[in-house]
Amino acid sequence: MLYIIIGTGLLFIAMAFLITENNSKYLLSGYNTLSESERTKVDIKSYIPYFKKFHLFLGVSFIAIGLLLHFAIGESASGIFIGVYPILAYIYFMRESNKYWKGSSNQWNKIGLYVLVATLILVVGLLAMGFKENKVIISTNNIEFQGSYGEILNASEIQSVALVDHLPKITSKTNGFAMGSIKKGYFKTNKGENVKLILNSESKAYLLFTKTNGDKIYFSAKEKPSLDLYNELKNVYPERLE
Repeated sequence: MLYIIIGTGLLFIAMAFLITENNSKYLLSGYNTLSESERTKVDIKSYIPYFKKFHLFLGVSFIAIGLLLHFAIGESASGIFIGVYPILAYIYFMRESNKYWKGSSNQWNKIGLYVLVATLILVVGLLAMGFKENKVIISTNNIEFQGSYGEILNASEIQSVALVDHLPKITSKTNGFAMGSIKKGYFKTNKGENVKLILNSESKAYLLFTKTNGDKIYFSAKEKPSLDLYNELKNVYPERLE
């Protein structure tokens, strides 16, 4: 996470110096596709200093705030910041830059603004889904994991359930959501094994569900300790508990 914060911030700072008035007709997105007559409607002399000032501020503030959140609150807070802050910043940037763009270029600028707003709504929705706790419902017929990346395990599919004090070493995410201690989806271990994680909080104990086909699910709840869930499972599936 630290590399992402610093690297992205430095990228924004580099962008401030990359675009100049001389190369803008080649490198500045939107402006480089305009005809010569349309470019005369863009106040490029005023826009470039604004572009540079904005990206310098964005880069410096991104690193400063991102590191502060990371160390003061945790990876979850800095992860949300990484996903939301640049979009909010560019919404402001594009709204303010409308005064420099006239004619058809202004229309494309407004379309870009609408796209960013839609993207922000999508990102916030995905974050909300990812942070929403997955409930587990235990019955004699099945075990249901509700929420994102949830599934229903029929009793016949359950080979064993164990209470473990650590997770396997995760090397990569193949398909899922990961933000700090919250991890949901499919991940690969250092031994090349694919496992499903449904982790709603940082925990010192995890429930390991092993299916009859060998697939594994690691689960931790936010509101209820894993030990309490293990004791509930003991009453329903005593023969499958390790």
